Amino acid sequence: MTPILVLDIETIPDVAGIRRLDDLPASMSDAEVADHAFAARREKTGSDFLPHHLQCVAAISCVFRDRTGLRVRSLGTVEDGEAALIQSFYRVIEKYTPQLVSWNGGGFDLPVLHYRALIHGISASRYWDLGEDDRDFKWNNYISRYHARHTDLMDVLAMYQARANAPLDALAKLCGFPGKLGMDGGQVWTAFREGRIEEIRNYCETDVLNTYLLYCRFQLMRGAFSPDEYADEIAFVKQSLAQESAPHWAEYLAAFADTAAPGGAPG
Repeated sequence: MTPILVLDIETIPDVAGIRRLDDLPASMSDAEVADHAFAARREKTGSDFLPHHLQCVAAISCVFRDRTGLRVRSLGTVEDGEAALIQSFYRVIEKYTPQLVSWNGGGFDLPVLHYRALIHGISASRYWDLGEDDRDFKWNNYISRYHARHTDLMDVLAMYQARANAPLDALAKLCGFPGKLGMDGGQVWTAFREGRIEEIRNYCETDVLNTYLLYCRFQLMRGAFSPDEYADEIAFVKQSLAQESAPHWAEYLAAFADTAAPGGAPG
């Protein structure tokens, strides 16, 4: 079994980068720098959403599924800086060469990681291999949009048409999964300023599990899972979560109790 690595990140404004690029005075607080960037972005695009290279990674959460089990974890610790988190992600790629799965990873998560890895001088040779070291990567690598070594579920399901994209939370709930719990991406910057890093990591973990569950449903749809295999995997996910002691998993399981069979019927 090829290990499966499902990815989700949470980001905050790159305050240090914005200070440098806009030559802002040291007297401005981090919140004021971010508000300055949001205002400039709103004037230009009508949205607060900052460009990818000005997003700083606050959390990286992953589902890792192999023949030994399923683990949902946030990489690094609450004390780790951005560079350590990003290096940890690429280290997993280097060690396992997993099947990478995301929701909008091609449009957001991976480009952000690319820019931030470039800024920090992080090496990721296995991830960037296009066939120079492993000939198989010429025809199936993490970078090419239509290769399957990275499956961006949102992109694939939308047939690579942006106008057909669906939000993760909505589709997860439509499929009978819990969806987002605790917060959403728009609240991460406030939570970060208040020191609620663990809460951000917990939120990111539930989001990445939603992505894995949708990947399981996708495998059922494309025939890679039989109905029985799909049901067994969903049951295995629930059993795995039941062994976790963190409170957010108890909340997630409670929301999951009567869902997950196709069509939103009880699982």
